[in-house]
Amino acid sequence: MTPTLVFDIETVPDTAGLAKLMDLPADTTAGDVAKIAFHQRRQNGQSEFLPLHVQRVVAISCVLREGDNFKVWSLGAPDEDENSLIQRFYDGIEKYKPNLISWNGGGFDLPVLHYRGMIHNVVAPCYWDMGDDDRDFKWNNYISRYHMRHTDLMDLLALYQGRGNAPLDQLAQLCGFPGKLGMDGSKVWDAFQAGEIEAIRNYCETDVVNTWLVYLRFQQMRGALSPEAYQREIALVRDSLATYSGSHWQEFLQHWN
Repeated sequence: MTPTLVFDIETVPDTAGLAKLMDLPADTTAGDVAKIAFHQRRQNGQSEFLPLHVQRVVAISCVLREGDNFKVWSLGAPDEDENSLIQRFYDGIEKYKPNLISWNGGGFDLPVLHYRGMIHNVVAPCYWDMGDDDRDFKWNNYISRYHMRHTDLMDLLALYQGRGNAPLDQLAQLCGFPGKLGMDGSKVWDAFQAGEIEAIRNYCETDVVNTWLVYLRFQQMRGALSPEAYQREIALVRDSLATYSGSHWQEFLQHWN
């Protein structure tokens, strides 16, 4: 059976890159660079959400479902540099050739990883293969929106119409899953400035588990999992998380109906 890898990233402003692009003085603090970038966007009638190529990746969390095993973790060490985190992600694809599952991965996570990977000279031949190296990838690859080697579940459930997109947090809660606990994407920059990288990684990990649980519900709906198989998968997630020591997993299980 092909392994399944669910992934999610967390980002903060690339203040070094922004300072370069805006030609700011070398002594401008990271906080001030971000404030200037946000202010310029507001002046132009835009939201503070920065373009994808200046989103610095600070966490990548994954769920790996392989054989009889379920595992959730964040790549690398908390202080690991962006280059290494992104290379680890693509190395995992090289190793497992998994089916990827995401929530808005096609609209955000993967484009960010593309741009930031290029900036850092990351190498990802398997991910970019569209049939040149492996003929199977011509008909089912990570790049095509409509292939199943990467399923952007948000995009698919909305039938590829942006106006139909649903927030993961709300859909997860409506399905009886915990949803987001204590943090959301809008708080990541403040948490990062406060040195709370572990909290960011913990938040990212709970997001990938929410995504996996919603994906399991989708798999049952489309008949890929029988009700009995679905319940076995749910039990595997519960039992696995119960063995994890992090307080965020205890809170996650407490909020799981």
